[in-house]
Amino acid sequence: MPRTDPIALRRPVIGRRLRLGFVGGGRGGLVGQWHAAGARLSNQWEIVAGALSSDPETAAQSARDWLIPAERSFADWREMARNEAARPDGIDAVAICTPNHTHHDIAAGFLRAGIDVICDKPLTTTLDDAEHLVALQAETEARLYVSYPYTHHAMARQAAEMIRDGAIGRIRQVHVEYLQEWATGPADPAHKGQVWRMDPTKAGRSSAVGDIGTHAFHLLEYVTGLRARALKADFHVCGVEKALEDTAFITLRLDGDVPGLLHVTQAAPGQYCGLRFRIWGERGGLSWDHEFLEQLRHSPLDAPDQIIHRGQGAGMRPGAAGMAHLPRGLGEAVSDAWANLYSEIALSIAARRHGLALEEGAIAAWDVQDGARGVRFVETCADSHEAGGTWHDL
Repeated sequence: MPRTDPIALRRPVIGRRLRLGFVGGGRGGLVGQWHAAGARLSNQWEIVAGALSSDPETAAQSARDWLIPAERSFADWREMARNEAARPDGIDAVAICTPNHTHHDIAAGFLRAGIDVICDKPLTTTLDDAEHLVALQAETEARLYVSYPYTHHAMARQAAEMIRDGAIGRIRQVHVEYLQEWATGPADPAHKGQVWRMDPTKAGRSSAVGDIGTHAFHLLEYVTGLRARALKADFHVCGVEKALEDTAFITLRLDGDVPGLLHVTQAAPGQYCGLRFRIWGERGGLSWDHEFLEQLRHSPLDAPDQIIHRGQGAGMRPGAAGMAHLPRGLGEAVSDAWANLYSEIALSIAARRHGLALEEGAIAAWDVQDGARGVRFVETCADSHEAGGTWHDL
């Protein structure tokens, strides 16, 4: 699979699409719709089974919407795991798109059934649960993947490869932010996701950091190639009063004592999906804004700025070129990043299960270890905040 070939990500390599099931994601489930759209667009998956809701009527209605046969629609994920594991044409993997506090038990159940898992982030709400899944995967033949879609944008991949190639020299400082506005006012009772994200029994010790901070943290470490070694965090409520934070300011100490700043808020009016990074090195800087995701700004020291546009050629690095499916001027979107994610996971599963060889560095599929690191990041932020914003090792 050549890294520069965008068609390769859309080509099933075992003569059929993989079979995918869903837990959660039915009617009203926005995250589930993103997962499903990415899986379909990837051309690597057929959605054939689901426990799309714990409410039997909603599960059945959602299955009809998704054209899932009635005999493969379930109101209980446990029954789904048993039935699909017993079928000769059972699912190859399951996507978990349920509230955070349910992830551990569902993922563990499908791993024990020998079915690969694609879990929405954060992996779990506690580090103990995350580490249990790490240990459980080691005991099974199944594998667990975590959905960090933003690193599957072509220009995020471009930035990572430029940094690996030395385009800005040694990194000197990093700033990443993820800014939204929806938590400025009261949660909408009709929007279940807003409600449970502010409930400590379902979201865990953090709301904004666990929800979007994990995305920003993963993007920071992936693009820079640096690991965060320590952090200090301050949580705030900047919108209406609520039980968990809607804003956090996090200072990071990265490899080589490189300083980093991560700012997360869901209470900033006028901010919609403001995921942005600015990375400065000894020979220049790189900046990217998810709301203008097809452009990467390269600022060489003492030279004119360069705006690199998503597409083939014209400075695109090999791994990024393989993520660009349309010519310049024909816009791609977040659904394309989800499709790239589902393509890379499918290729990882197919290669492992069918003994296929992939070119080194051809794909990036985030595993249970990456998921556990995201949970450790959230827990360490909460520990730091509760200790008065002191430094804590990560």
